[in-house]
Amino acid sequence: MYDISIKEITKDNWEEAFELSVHESQKSFVPSIAESLAFAYIKPWDEALVPYVLCENNKIIGAFYLTYTPNSEDNYWIGGFQIDKDLQGKGYGKQSLDKIIEFIKEKHCTCKVISLTVEKENEQAVSMYKRAGFISQNKENSYQQPIYKLKVGR
Repeated sequence: MYDISIKEITKDNWEEAFELSVHESQKSFVPSIAESLAFAYIKPWDEALVPYVLCENNKIIGAFYLTYTPNSEDNYWIGGFQIDKDLQGKGYGKQSLDKIIEFIKEKHCTCKVISLTVEKENEQAVSMYKRAGFISQNKENSYQQPIYKLKVGR
């Protein structure tokens, strides 16, 4: 069991966050940290987009962003979820995903549905999301990525 915490990407940790990397074969699956920060600035999808890092013992092990409409019930999307390539296959992904879900439920008490998309070829991620309770909506977004949803209603 890891002690994972979530922190916003800030001026104090962005350089360390930029050191995160995934395996070469995974680079098409997730945006880089720089792209995630650009998304946060531009907000291409929703009213809010906040980039976060995942930490263990104050060391950055991964990242994700949350894009959402404040106070909505069903417009919370996890994006850019990644674990550093040197730490993959050790359970960090599953525990981090569980932590992200709890974080969203605590921080956004109106949230009843968490959504995400995943590249079809990213079989490990698809499997992890399904094990966490995300259900395929049998629909795709405009990038041909399947959409998954998790009900977190109270």
